[in-house]
Amino acid sequence: MQRLLQTGLNAGEADGPKVVGGEGVHFLMSDGRRLIDGSSTGGPLGHRHPAMLEALRKAVEVAPVVSEGWYWEEREKAAEELIDIAFAGEHGWVGGVRFFLSGSEANDQALALAQALTGRTALATRERAYHGLAGLSRAVTTQPQWHGGLSILSGGVRPAPVPFAVRQLPAPEGARFGRPKAPRPAAELLAGAQETLSDAAAVILDYTQGGLYYDPAYQDTAAQAARAAGALWIADEVVTGLGRSGRWFAFQGAQSRPDMVTLGKPLAGGAAPCGAVVLSRDLVAELGGKSWQSYSTFRGHPLMIAATRAYLATVVRENLLDRVQRLEAIVARRMAEIAARHPAVVRIDGRGLHWTIELEGPDWRNWRADTTQTPLASAISDRAREAGALIGTSGEQTSLFLAPALIISEADLGRLLDALDYGLEAAA
Repeated sequence: MQRLLQTGLNAGEADGPKVVGGEGVHFLMSDGRRLIDGSSTGGPLGHRHPAMLEALRKAVEVAPVVSEGWYWEEREKAAEELIDIAFAGEHGWVGGVRFFLSGSEANDQALALAQALTGRTALATRERAYHGLAGLSRAVTTQPQWHGGLSILSGGVRPAPVPFAVRQLPAPEGARFGRPKAPRPAAELLAGAQETLSDAAAVILDYTQGGLYYDPAYQDTAAQAARAAGALWIADEVVTGLGRSGRWFAFQGAQSRPDMVTLGKPLAGGAAPCGAVVLSRDLVAELGGKSWQSYSTFRGHPLMIAATRAYLATVVRENLLDRVQRLEAIVARRMAEIAARHPAVVRIDGRGLHWTIELEGPDWRNWRADTTQTPLASAISDRAREAGALIGTSGEQTSLFLAPALIISEADLGRLLDALDYGLEAAA
């Protein structure tokens, strides 16, 4: 009997070699192979990056075990550096930072704060969203296979209940390659958004889940509707923030600015769990004379703080934003070729170093991971492993995603894309 209970990144019950270590952009496997990690959303600097190791060593040696309840100088420095470095062009907007244990917790606490500030309970997101599985973040996770309840492998689901209304906006449309339909204009797509948000405390929008990527017109239109409806707007940058999209934050490509930004996966460079909520200057002013009644012993833990400061410095020192933009052009060129070579590919979309490949098959709305049969996406991932790479599927039936470390070399990026190309032959 297996003692460890977990949900795999790829659906199905296929067994295979296990990860036993990591180095650079590679996983070291129990069968002795080195596989390119193609799913490194939480490890933007890959594995065992020297700057991260050094930061953690120093923190272990000198840092106190200090809870969130006590003011601690290093935590304050981390907040200042996050604002001064990552939000350097946003000083007229940004107000303050609070650290959390993960992106899920950051989303949960941002949504709870929105409810407290507005006095409303309903929340809103877009179709096919994933915002985490903690508290309110689970409630606004609308991908049916990530409902936080049970998928019954003989068929059927038992979802965990949500005690308040969750509104859904139509998702942005479009793709870069494959067989995409002509997208509807954002103004048409979101024509009823203000009414949908009329009783919502907040609308939270992410930029990658379900392969639905950043669209400046969509963002600006949704932001305008939220303002008009009296709802707060939260930009979920847990995946896209801090370099993944080729800029510090995906939202910066449009004119609108959110009330809150939530951060997670890359914030501590993959060396420690970490999350944060960044509030606008207006919201910080609104909190004047109030106490944000939320506390946790290990938020802003010394290892988390040391890793966050080291990651911010590394992004600047290694010029990773420009690097991601350069590598994006290479991925785009290869993805166009891959889409043309494989008829099963319906659409490919992506920004920076996060890309989704969606395959022909049942509609995602009907997939609830309620079968032991290996889905097509997982079969493709298994075949790609034969060619030297681990590629994730987000637990979906017909979608794969690529998110290598931001430090990946052009040669290893080429090998990762070769593995994807090889894996897609399983779809024939």
